[in-house]
Amino acid sequence: MTSSTALLTDQYELTMAQAALRAGTAHRRTVFELFGRALPDGRRYGVVAGTGRMLDALERFRFDDETIEVLRERDVVDESTLEWLRHYRFDGDIWGYAEGETYFPGSPLLVVEAPFAEAVLLETLLLSIYNHDSAVASAASRMIVAAEDRPCIEMGSRRTHEAAAIASARAAYIAGFASSSNLAAGHLYGVPTAGTSAHAFTLLHDTERDAFVAQVESLGKGTTLLVDTYDVAEAVRTAVEVVGPELGAVRIDSGDLPLLARRVRRQLDELGATKTRIVVTSDLDEHAIAALAAAPVDGYGVGTSLVTGSGHPTCGFVYKLVARESAGGGVEPVAKTSSDKLSIGGRKWAVRRRDNAGVALAEVIGIDMRPEVGEHDRELMVPLVERGKVVGRESLTEARTRHRDARAELPMWARQMSRGEPAVPTRYVGDPTP
Repeated sequence: MTSSTALLTDQYELTMAQAALRAGTAHRRTVFELFGRALPDGRRYGVVAGTGRMLDALERFRFDDETIEVLRERDVVDESTLEWLRHYRFDGDIWGYAEGETYFPGSPLLVVEAPFAEAVLLETLLLSIYNHDSAVASAASRMIVAAEDRPCIEMGSRRTHEAAAIASARAAYIAGFASSSNLAAGHLYGVPTAGTSAHAFTLLHDTERDAFVAQVESLGKGTTLLVDTYDVAEAVRTAVEVVGPELGAVRIDSGDLPLLARRVRRQLDELGATKTRIVVTSDLDEHAIAALAAAPVDGYGVGTSLVTGSGHPTCGFVYKLVARESAGGGVEPVAKTSSDKLSIGGRKWAVRRRDNAGVALAEVIGIDMRPEVGEHDRELMVPLVERGKVVGRESLTEARTRHRDARAELPMWARQMSRGEPAVPTRYVGDPTP
């Protein structure tokens, strides 16, 4: 199968290109913007993720022979358009928020400047990557806040599409998760991986003791033993008898987690395993993690809720034309003006306004102008692609560090798990009139 990403799109992107080519408007200079009109309901901030994956996908957005033949067989566009697609290369510029950055309503996460036909073809690809990865990263960030200094492990591969599982592990790591169970994410992106055993391993053996002995002999005393297959208290006693006080960790995957964690901690301490950690799993989300804050829990494994955005599997991002070349040759703002889905025309620039302590005060968005940058402010948009060449690729470590710093600059109420308004307001400067 072709490695091209060109078919990861909707048909109307190509039919629009065909019609514009026929009308002679395909090569008009345009500015498209990817943004969200609002945060998911009740959220106080969002997290940008998917930038690196987008840049990789953009470089493979080519209409090779196999792709062209698919389009021809399905009669998607005419032959002259197929010939144009065969030579397609994105040669424009893309600016955007760097990966790991926080965002708010109206934040111009991507600004694409290119001829219409070049830019419009990217809509579905950009939105599918950003809507998914940012949803996962936003949920993951809230979980990290709830967990405070306790590590979180991404364990959602069995709860989503196999390709989405890899992207989810990557996005969660950017937002602060310590590791993932997904080996492909480790191979492709260098995400640390972790994992020991499931209940099936215990059930395979004649006794729980036999299972623990087999796991420890294979993986060492620092392994994590699953103690809730039968009776938790008996399993903990057996685990310490098999390993001794050097036992690395025990995992609880069911039951009243706060109550069980306290009982297990007390039992471990009485048995001399004072350094053995307690890891909990079982359908956790940020609210369940927050409820465990007072419990003696040392780490969390999170699956379903994380890979589904904890109730918000998409960010609601849109990709809109905000400026185009006019008949006179200049570039003029344009915008959709229907009452329920308003857009603001004009090319955008963004600045995070901060006080003298470095705490965020507002998201300031300039329309066809760069907002003034004060002593404590910082510009949010960086070049990602220049004249078709990727210039903004960076490591996951850089994105992870950026998110930690961006989250730290938000006001304290941004950390609250309760529903609320965005942590900082969005303010526009310049003329929004199309």
